[in-house]
Amino acid sequence: MASLVALVSAFLILQILSPVDALSTNYYDHTCPQLEATVTAAVKQAMMNDKTVPAALLRMHFHDCFIRGCDGSVLLNSTGGNTAEKDGPPNISLHAFYVIDNAKKAVEALCPGVVSCADILALAARDAVALSGGPTWNVPKGRLDGRTSKASDTRQLPAPIFNISQLQQSFSQRGLSMEDLVALSGGHTLGFAHCSSFQNRIHNFSPTTDVDPSLSPSFAANLRNVCPLGNTANNAGSTLDSTTTTFDNVYFKMLRQGQSIFSSDQALLTNPQTKALVSKFASSQQEFNKAFIQSMIKMSSLTGGQEIRLDCKVAR
Repeated sequence: MASLVALVSAFLILQILSPVDALSTNYYDHTCPQLEATVTAAVKQAMMNDKTVPAALLRMHFHDCFIRGCDGSVLLNSTGGNTAEKDGPPNISLHAFYVIDNAKKAVEALCPGVVSCADILALAARDAVALSGGPTWNVPKGRLDGRTSKASDTRQLPAPIFNISQLQQSFSQRGLSMEDLVALSGGHTLGFAHCSSFQNRIHNFSPTTDVDPSLSPSFAANLRNVCPLGNTANNAGSTLDSTTTTFDNVYFKMLRQGQSIFSSDQALLTNPQTKALVSKFASSQQEFNKAFIQSMIKMSSLTGGQEIRLDCKVAR
């Protein structure tokens, strides 16, 4: 029975996430030719004041696509009768929604009612990577915005404590391969994690050891210093790699050295296929960039919306 439920669940997810209409890189060439420059300008402006914006936008896009497809549902506000995705437990640390709102306002002034919030978010995520020193790519466009956003659906997001089997299942349900899993995990080259996300690795790891033995002892000691047992500092935590505002392959290099933050990062070394990919990307920035572009396009081509929202925070 459990296996049948899992198969039905996977089928329903794929049905929701399957592209309904083919996306196109030149979708707005005639209806909104200034779109990409306008979104890039909004991201650049935000980055001038806040270096955490790129990581926030990339994570926001990922969390959007993994629930009901890339339909901008993560942007919707909660209402009196519904708690939206952005207020679900995995998303309460998401921020920089204002960047998408500012970009949408600027786009609406140029091309009223033409461009979806989901497309703006996909472009902003691409710009976040490119403006952080990473690769750029042509984003397929033509997504529609969704009307449904439920906090309970955020339980579908892969968790930082997932093992390799759980990660593989989460990604495969969305038509993503093991290579996609490793490449997209490389997005952790940008960003910051609060202590609660990796506390399980540095305190009371098991009945026999306090610290995850897969962690470098010196690295674990540093994490324990910033995140002591019983930590009450809300902003305490660690960057995800040592070049946290630069998109590069340092994440993979640190992972091989026992300096990963999440259990889900370490899990990539527990499977021969994903371990080989970690080594490949750690050895070549070019190979990582190429794989990341392919996986981002693949992930962001999952669609599921119904409308073009005029205000990204509110469904029509």
